[in-house]
Amino acid sequence: MPLSQSHSMDALCDFLAHRREAILQSWWELTAADQQQTTKNSLTRGQFNDHIPQVLDAFERKLRARPGGAVAAAADEKKKHEEVKHGLHRWQQGYRLQELMREWGHLQRCIFEELNRFATAHPEIEAAVVTEANRQLIALVSEAIGESTHQYERMEQAEAAGHVGDLRGALQKVSEIERHRAAMIHQVVHDLHSNVFSVNVAVEGLGGTGMPEKDRMEYASLLKQGVHEVSVMLGELMDLARLEAGQERRELAVFDVAALISDLVEINRPLAASRRLFLNADGLSPLRVEGDATKVRRLSQNLVMNALKYTSHGGVTVTWGAERDNWWLIVADTGPGLTGSNRPLAQGLIEATASARESDEHTALAEGESSNVLTPAIKSECAPYFSKAGVENGEGIGLSIVKRLCELLDASLEVATSSRTGTTFRIVFPRDYLAPSAGGGPSGFAVGRTLITNQ
Repeated sequence: MPLSQSHSMDALCDFLAHRREAILQSWWELTAADQQQTTKNSLTRGQFNDHIPQVLDAFERKLRARPGGAVAAAADEKKKHEEVKHGLHRWQQGYRLQELMREWGHLQRCIFEELNRFATAHPEIEAAVVTEANRQLIALVSEAIGESTHQYERMEQAEAAGHVGDLRGALQKVSEIERHRAAMIHQVVHDLHSNVFSVNVAVEGLGGTGMPEKDRMEYASLLKQGVHEVSVMLGELMDLARLEAGQERRELAVFDVAALISDLVEINRPLAASRRLFLNADGLSPLRVEGDATKVRRLSQNLVMNALKYTSHGGVTVTWGAERDNWWLIVADTGPGLTGSNRPLAQGLIEATASARESDEHTALAEGESSNVLTPAIKSECAPYFSKAGVENGEGIGLSIVKRLCELLDASLEVATSSRTGTTFRIVFPRDYLAPSAGGGPSGFAVGRTLITNQ
């Protein structure tokens, strides 16, 4: 006797729930075989699954529910909520938008194959049931891609807004990103003009006659400081421009993380001492990994220098270590913290870290382990960080450079911050990279491989 449509749909949902692990395993394998997907290689299985099990739970509840009813509406809302968190988490993990969209396509294919498997095994089920499930699946993936794209746009817009401090929140249209990037450049040019003006004043003062030696020394100091500020700002602008233009190349070689970070810390110890701060380093030694040592050093130097710059008491601790197929770097300071409405990129990273923590805790609990993802503070009144001077300048471009380097290196970036304990950055890198295909690296990125071992 044929089942009613509601009972048939229940049977289909029971089948999908029973096949859940098989679906996730097929999705994992299909994505791993995709040479355009490189960021996934640095993730654990739990990090890869992320919020997808919750999305599938909501999908099954939607199929079981009466169309147009309260249960269906609640399932839709839950599904959308999990899709938003998944998109935000993938951004934090360093996924490129193209990778995320391809990933959703792979998941759709895996579920579609299970629906066909169910239809073949149960010929007594009306075709309309499987057809409706396929329709809902298409709607799920379409909505998920839309929500994920929106999250990426929101973070890009927030980043552009943070560069000019006075812009608030995320914008509605991605076409406006360029307008706000122009505003960022305007702000930076204004800062450059101020520094150049200071240099000019100092030069004019030094050129005067009859100036007391004490005043001449003060002008010389002002000149030196102004030139340094201009040089640093221009260097950061050039770094960011190259990264955004896709002109940076990932040069892979084997290197020792412990040697690299220890050397970097030793070089910066005099600066820390001049500010009466400690600068400590501790980690697994040796720790040999494959990666781009130059870019890892640039990224680490950026974090350490900014931590020292905005910490007035205590100091900075740099640690590193290995876990499974990854290695991690932590830069923690005892400064004033890193939140505020004028730092939307930092806010986005904090929000994404919270989402990552939630997902990782769920997986770790199921495996009897604990999550290693940072626990971000909810709210605190914090002073500027990655900004030049005060609230008006927003985030500046230092944090943008760090985020871009993480994307280039397939690394995830976590942030935890508090006005009481300071700010901690944790970056998780792959310990090795898969060899690029004959056509080169993933779209938009140049990849090189150096067969030298750095001592």
